[in-house]
Amino acid sequence: MTAHINAAKGDFAKTVIMPGDPLRAKYIAEHFLEDAREVTSVRNMLGYTGSWQGKPVSVMGHGMGIPSMVLYGHELINDFGVERIIRVGSLGATQRQVQMRDVILAQAAGTDSVTNAKRSAGYHMPTSASFPLLLKAWEQAKAQGLSVRVGNVFSGDLYYDPDEDLIPALERFGILGIDMEVAGLYGLAQQFGIEALAILTVSDHCLTGEETSAEERQLSFNQMISLALAVA
Repeated sequence: MTAHINAAKGDFAKTVIMPGDPLRAKYIAEHFLEDAREVTSVRNMLGYTGSWQGKPVSVMGHGMGIPSMVLYGHELINDFGVERIIRVGSLGATQRQVQMRDVILAQAAGTDSVTNAKRSAGYHMPTSASFPLLLKAWEQAKAQGLSVRVGNVFSGDLYYDPDEDLIPALERFGILGIDMEVAGLYGLAQQFGIEALAILTVSDHCLTGEETSAEERQLSFNQMISLALAVA
């Protein structure tokens, strides 16, 4: 075990699906996985391992923000041998054509965080999804008849950002939406040579003011979850 994950060696599958909310991790384990068992519960950041269509898969919360994402991701990779992380979460849309509850495949992520620059001698390196996972997600979505959008996202350090120029800049540069974790996950994956992908559902719209309820964000984004499991 580590200071933040009280699992034993071998408790995690090679692939971990990671929502931000630990209660969403519990929901996925209870409603999608077979023979799911709890493997970690430190600070109520719940994690489970079970199987889906006969293949082992784990699911664990990662909390909010890049620091929390990379803390748990770092330990999963370096202490538990995880080779693939798929983030499932919510996104605030920053383009007019993006609709509420659209499913987004994040091909790359920008950020205002310094976390990735600290990994690369102060340089701002590109952070992108693993192409095999991105391609597989696209193919699985087509096979399921699910309409998805593929494009760039932005991971902000602040949920309540006072910068009034941020959203107009994201809209101008064609960024599909804003979250708080993807760039951290992609930078971590590139540093340690694992696969990573973010599959996101639009939960609110930064241009129109539309939003979903906390309960819907926690429990009802089933299309995104089913797609992530198919990729996993």
